[in-house]
Amino acid sequence: MSLFWRIFGLNAVVLGAATALLLWAPVTVSVPVGLTEAVVLIGGLVVMLVANAALLRIGLAPVDRLTQRMVTVDLLRPGHRQPVDGHGSVAVLLRTFNEMLDRLESERAASSARALSAQESERRRIARELHDEVGQSMTAVLLELKRAADRAPEELRGDLRHAQETTRQSLDEVRRIARRLRPGVLDDLGLTSALTALATDYATHTGLTVRCRCDSGPPDPGAAAELVIYRVAQEALTNTARHADARTVDLTLRRAPGAVVLEVRDDGRGMGRAREGAGIRGMRERALFIEADLDIGPAPAGGLSVRLTVPLPREERGAA
Repeated sequence: MSLFWRIFGLNAVVLGAATALLLWAPVTVSVPVGLTEAVVLIGGLVVMLVANAALLRIGLAPVDRLTQRMVTVDLLRPGHRQPVDGHGSVAVLLRTFNEMLDRLESERAASSARALSAQESERRRIARELHDEVGQSMTAVLLELKRAADRAPEELRGDLRHAQETTRQSLDEVRRIARRLRPGVLDDLGLTSALTALATDYATHTGLTVRCRCDSGPPDPGAAAELVIYRVAQEALTNTARHADARTVDLTLRRAPGAVVLEVRDDGRGMGRAREGAGIRGMRERALFIEADLDIGPAPAGGLSVRLTVPLPREERGAA
């Protein structure tokens, strides 16, 4: 039954019932209208309106739920669909909406995959140029400063050594930026070593106490998933250092049935009513890229918890 005929039928039922009551009820209307007659007529009108409103509320409830879902839908939180019952026009509308969400989520995942792939390629290129070109140039400058300091008069050696130390610190910073752009340790030594190095680096440069605990020999989620896990951990630590006002961060990587779970938990002030920024949206896009689940919420003991659950490939699930 179409929505038009459903609403028409509901109103017809109410009006038909009201007409039957007027025909068969022993009530007449005189002129002028008496108090009892007015009370009966007003009461009948109220009953008719209430019944009509209740029936319309029931009939239009699926449309109201659809409207609320359209307002709150977020393609970075996939999987939410409207229940479909029956075969009428409302069911067709709900089914069409669910199919539209399927297409949009698929297109969003594909576009995010292309964007993230291009981003990682650009990061790799910049990191290589920083390491090979800028790093080598600064190393050459450092050697020239050392030779100049060895040959310079005593009164100039202090300034040259100071310039040499400044250049060395700048070279270390360039190398650190290159490592953050493209973690070579992830390719060379694996995810566990990369996360440990990341935690050590953040603890050194931010003053946070970062406790890193990783299960020994976790199953291999794949190269793409390892990079997503590393980037999510990196972004979570960056957000903690910038916004959380925390003192301690716990970074854990553990095995779960059919999955690998990364959790970054701090003891800061949490998100409160703050809206998700570009960093968290980026984490959600990366999670969507590998069909992982990302949960961000308050930690049990206060602060914020970021948990990424990465499904394992089928062959790794059997091994795990």
